[in-house]
Amino acid sequence: MKPLISPTLSVDPTVSPAAIVFGDGFNVAVPFIDRHLDEGRGAKVALRTVSGRTVTYADLAAGVNRFGNTLRSLGVAPGDRVLMVVKDCPEFFFLFWGAIKAGIVPVPLNTMLRTDDYRGMIEHSGCAAMVWSPEFADEVVPAIAAAVPGPAVALPMEGEGRTLVPLAAAAADHLDAVPASATAPCFWLYSSGSTGRPKAAVHRHRDMVVTSQWFGREVLGIGEDDVCFSASKLFFAYGLGNSNTVPLWAGASTVLLDVKPTPENTFAVIEKFRPTLFHGVPTLYAAQLQALETTSPDLSSLRLCVSAGEPLPAEVFRRWKERTDTVILDGIGSTEALHIFIANRPHDARPGFSGIPVPGYDVRIVDDAGREVPAGESGRLQVKGWSTAACYWNDPEKTAATMLGEWLDTGDTYRRDGEGWFQYCGRSNDMMKVGGIWCSPIEIESCLVEHPAVLEAAVVGVPDAVGLDKPEAWVVLRAGVRPGDELAETLTQCCRATLAPYKFPRRIHFVDELPKTATGKIQRFRLRRMAEEEVP
Repeated sequence: MKPLISPTLSVDPTVSPAAIVFGDGFNVAVPFIDRHLDEGRGAKVALRTVSGRTVTYADLAAGVNRFGNTLRSLGVAPGDRVLMVVKDCPEFFFLFWGAIKAGIVPVPLNTMLRTDDYRGMIEHSGCAAMVWSPEFADEVVPAIAAAVPGPAVALPMEGEGRTLVPLAAAAADHLDAVPASATAPCFWLYSSGSTGRPKAAVHRHRDMVVTSQWFGREVLGIGEDDVCFSASKLFFAYGLGNSNTVPLWAGASTVLLDVKPTPENTFAVIEKFRPTLFHGVPTLYAAQLQALETTSPDLSSLRLCVSAGEPLPAEVFRRWKERTDTVILDGIGSTEALHIFIANRPHDARPGFSGIPVPGYDVRIVDDAGREVPAGESGRLQVKGWSTAACYWNDPEKTAATMLGEWLDTGDTYRRDGEGWFQYCGRSNDMMKVGGIWCSPIEIESCLVEHPAVLEAAVVGVPDAVGLDKPEAWVVLRAGVRPGDELAETLTQCCRATLAPYKFPRRIHFVDELPKTATGKIQRFRLRRMAEEEVP
């Protein structure tokens, strides 16, 4: 008999992937929020903040209901969009799930954007409401004033005047979920912009269930006793799963850090709150490894670490394992697929590989004609699974190019080895043809970061004097290492000695940091622009 999770959802975990059946009227807030009270989990801690707040599952349910009722009282109707520029705090959960329960579509936005970005998203989304943490008012308020049309409802969470938190405190703590369906629009996520203008991926009610069950439960093995801590923020897909959906699905606890993550503050959180799972991005792991050369935080509570956003360099994997005796599980996901769909496994993690498909997902690699390529050959990575977005909002051309029936074209170039393990070669539009031969920037970057002087590296193809693409590298050095022509020549010779002859970087640029999205993805188009703007 299949266990009943809610009146409109049943999950059979005795098979892999777990068999999931959605019933009529399914609203995803019911299994993620209300279910925990029915299962006697009301007094259990759901959320902790670094400032000392503790939110139980009963508190969470009450907050969700109050915020949902408040949105309705403000005139926000089912199907309307509410944009969220909200830091990692309990109110993010109250607003996100309260909107969904009330039939409203929440749209979390990157909290590090600028006024023009927010204005564009307000106008593009046609939102009825916008809510922001007061820290972001300087960028959000002018955007609301400039947008045509602007949102009818615009409220900060807290502060002077009319704000959302006091209104919600006075609202009723009971709310009946608005009936929906597994495939009905539920929430949006804007893509991170690694290739240019962000797009709004429309996700459905079922999407968070399958990612939380198939990846969270069946790959990570997360359970009620786990404590999750994600350096990656709630506003994008990876962080939303790490801190919100995956732990809530399992009845686990989450620790929230509401400021920019650094090696120092992430180590402090791990020591104080003793999480069992830590989620980061390769950039942070590299910085943490550098910090570990001069400090020795207690990381013994961690049973697993997870990485996504960019491929994890094999050298970072090895050094982290040597230093902490903990494995980093690398994987690939996307805004459009919602969370990780290829991953390493806790007892089978291979440096330099993204892993094997997560249960419930079909993955293939195809050539430009759409034909599957044999093992060992590279091509475009496509994925099929229940969590892929329905479309891009108001962008039929991009939708048609990316959502190919049941298949999602990820825009990534991959190869699969003879054992079925997938290895990242770069974004499809980042591949370079050098001397008539395809070349992956990832291979060159991996070679560079193996040098003890290098913290991070990014490689793009730059036209030479006759217009032919040649690899150029942008390198961030480790603390205390000085740049110079001699070091550049040393790094070049390392690549010449290790890689095929045509793959070495023709120029090396030393920079303080690489341009990245909020998810940690390198914005290679900005590096190309930097190269174009350089004076010869």
